[in-house]
Amino acid sequence: MGNHIVNRSLGNRNGAARVDVSFDESQALPVVWPAGKQFAFTIVDDTDASTVENTRPIYDFLAGHGLRTTKTVWPLAPAARSVTGGDSLENPAYRDWILELKAHGFEIGLHGVSDGSSPRSRVVQGLDRFEEILGADPEIYVNHTGQAESMYWGTQRVDPPIRWIYDAYCRSKGYPAFQGADRLSPHFWGDLCWQRTKYVRNLVFTDINTLKMDPLMPYHDPRRPFVRYWFSSSYGSNVDDFCELLSERNQDRLIAEGGACIVYTHFSAGFCPMTPLLQRLIRRIAGMPGWFPPASTLLDFLGDRRGWRDAADQKMLFQRMQWRWFRDQALRISQKRSGRLVHR
Repeated sequence: MGNHIVNRSLGNRNGAARVDVSFDESQALPVVWPAGKQFAFTIVDDTDASTVENTRPIYDFLAGHGLRTTKTVWPLAPAARSVTGGDSLENPAYRDWILELKAHGFEIGLHGVSDGSSPRSRVVQGLDRFEEILGADPEIYVNHTGQAESMYWGTQRVDPPIRWIYDAYCRSKGYPAFQGADRLSPHFWGDLCWQRTKYVRNLVFTDINTLKMDPLMPYHDPRRPFVRYWFSSSYGSNVDDFCELLSERNQDRLIAEGGACIVYTHFSAGFCPMTPLLQRLIRRIAGMPGWFPPASTLLDFLGDRRGWRDAADQKMLFQRMQWRWFRDQALRISQKRSGRLVHR
């Protein structure tokens, strides 16, 4: 690949280029993975709608094939009406299962403290409860769309001019303002986010090689100072998306590129009972010469080996990453509206 520049552009119907979303592939040269492995692969599972019954079978299958991944949780039950539903650590059976996962090498992350919005005092309560049950603060934090205290979420996750375009879309959908980084809001907990979490998820791409799409991760963004380090992920939201992402062709390319994939998914979304296709794809990637750590272990490795990046030092690359994310979002929305949604 060398210093070859791959050029792509967003354009109108007549093909006029609007935005250059090229990136220098030398930024994403293959990493020397531990123990001679040829690629890295892990999963971050969003806890929305998750219960022991609809989620445990997939974790048993992963464990049986040597994969150790990351599962997010809510420490507290919702104080009011839930947003998506799903169990919290206040359910004894669910809590016991989460502790079992941890004992078997899975990572437990945070999806906010509850399925719904929480003021600062309840965020503190939830963080303390997480530490009490799991023995340490969460390394991984993932914003939840139903939480007012989400950190730099919605339009705050990207910069102008993408922010202006994305803001119009969010307003049309009635999405709320997110206030976790607003010092004047009762939902502010930015200082606690910095102190008690390490990695926060942001951009999601349709490409299986997350590291190629985001060669900066893990990175700090000084314009969003309450997050220590950001990371990106690859889109596998439900079982169909997951299987399309993990197609044999994509798996082969991930290995050929020596890349790293962090799939973002919802194991509650159709994974159980497990289909033959799902089982075959997981068996296949698990049988390949890959490294299969939890997400924070992978990110720690990248930071230690490649340096802890600062987005301010890579302005052009960071801007192109955001445009690639926006392109992926726009294509998915367009395909969904036209009835031609392709799960990638």
